[in-house]
Amino acid sequence: MAKDETLEIIDLHVSLADGKEILRGLSLSVKRGEVHAVMGPNGGGKSTLAAALMGHPAYRITSGSVRVGGADLTTLSPDQRARLGLFLGFQYPVEVAGVNFASFLRQAVNGLKAEGEKKLSPIAFRNQLEEAAKGLGFSEELAARALNVGFSGGEKKKAEILQLAMLRPKFAVLDEPDSGLDVDALRHIGAGVNGLDYPIGLVLITHYQRILGHIKPDFVHVVMKGRLAASGGPELAAQIEQSGYEGFR
Repeated sequence: MAKDETLEIIDLHVSLADGKEILRGLSLSVKRGEVHAVMGPNGGGKSTLAAALMGHPAYRITSGSVRVGGADLTTLSPDQRARLGLFLGFQYPVEVAGVNFASFLRQAVNGLKAEGEKKLSPIAFRNQLEEAAKGLGFSEELAARALNVGFSGGEKKKAEILQLAMLRPKFAVLDEPDSGLDVDALRHIGAGVNGLDYPIGLVLITHYQRILGHIKPDFVHVVMKGRLAASGGPELAAQIEQSGYEGFR
């Protein structure tokens, strides 16, 4: 497979500003069209991995690299990483008062267009937004409001998946998209991801197997103490559900 079809995480070491090391040599290769579930106990480094991949300033990559299409993202800003095809779905999406959700999303979609590529008109964008929102059970009324303001936990997670569907990245990291969701919202999240009409490489960070019943993983990885403790197929998630993480310590 071509390099631009692969997200490569190579011997990644990540520390906090105070020097505390969180990730200690983690490597992972994700091809477009693959779903990689990343599981593990609290404090193991899962959310640090998500933040570091997208360039969060609180996390410093001390060695190793992250590559998309052979391009090293390690020193790039979050917007530059997004332009190369990387997306992050937040564990705790923030509320942004005064910023209309639909307008924000249209600016983001058009902002990622290549130079010379035709931008979406308001009508074309609205048609695409309505179609994508329908599959998520996301109401038009919410799209007319300020970004995430007054949204329930489930609505905020649906808004993240709606952004994913509209922005069409090559690779997405979803940080615990199932946290705090009821069964109906979880079903909508799964349908939204499964309904994408193009191949995406997905890193799905979760504590629980239940979301994997909606989004089927090709690979399951256990992250503990900043390293990959185990990798396998979907059966690994079932083993974790039954026996926990003690066997990997």
